[in-house]
Amino acid sequence: MENQIRDPNMKRITTPELAKVFIEKQVANIRRTVGDKKVLLALSGGVDSSVVAALLIKAIGQNLVCVHVNHGLLRKGESQSVIDVFQKQLGATLIYVDAQDRFLDVLVGVEDPEQKRKIIGKIFIDVFAEEAAKLEGISFLAQGTIYPDITESKGIKAHHNVGGLPPELNFELVEPVKFLYKDEVRVVGETLGLPHSMVYRQPFPGPGLGVRCPGAITRERLEKVRESDAILREEFAKCGLEGKVWQYFTIVPPFRSTGIKDGKRTFDYMVVLRAVNSVDATSASVEEIPYPVLFHIRDRILAEVPGVNRVLVDISPKPIATIEWE
Repeated sequence: MENQIRDPNMKRITTPELAKVFIEKQVANIRRTVGDKKVLLALSGGVDSSVVAALLIKAIGQNLVCVHVNHGLLRKGESQSVIDVFQKQLGATLIYVDAQDRFLDVLVGVEDPEQKRKIIGKIFIDVFAEEAAKLEGISFLAQGTIYPDITESKGIKAHHNVGGLPPELNFELVEPVKFLYKDEVRVVGETLGLPHSMVYRQPFPGPGLGVRCPGAITRERLEKVRESDAILREEFAKCGLEGKVWQYFTIVPPFRSTGIKDGKRTFDYMVVLRAVNSVDATSASVEEIPYPVLFHIRDRILAEVPGVNRVLVDISPKPIATIEWE
């Protein structure tokens, strides 16, 4: 990316009218840059990549090829949901790649968060390069990079779509929302006609559950994160918190603590709950979870997720903490 600084005179996109101006400009830029060539898009199903997909469809139509990579670090049912929404409902050209073993095998024993992110980013690019080699006319790689990804990569943490790109990348990048904050991306998405539920879907990091499984990722802990996260999301939906809390998830740290189950001593993992509200992801406040809801979530996790004997709640704001643990 040549220019990584947002124009200080750029207006915040807060209304459909401002979003329409932005969309028209980006559609023209995409058409001028891409021409009649094809673009490969990493489609995770999150807000950012979904909005980029909608922009590209508006600009170049069938010359967009979406690739969804299951890297084994997705939430429960995530890949099937992406296929159902984008392929079956929106009719996008979608290639599904099951690369779970490829990612998880390389990540064995890797503890450093920055190294994990860069490994994940590199494999992502390798996968896309391989998929592009199977297609004709692919010259561009589209990414859902947004402005907090760029600013945080300058000193807080690397993002797989900012710091992990290898110099030998054979694609030219297309990043139409790279100077927008998350709230602006949502306004653009709704103006493009994307479903409200998709536009306001809670953010999900590029490295997926890999950053919620701190330290060296193991398949055992990863499954505990996945299952506890599914319980948390299900209970938030039941009690009406789904649309009120910006982001909520679970973390399983890489250490165990003692406990008691069925009258016997256990030495199992803990699950940490995190629920925050934010507008642009540069700061976040902690959302209070009502105790009856919190206790019900605790009971379900302890009963339904094997090898867990404690449930904690992270009440740290951003700053001084970050939203994710890695």
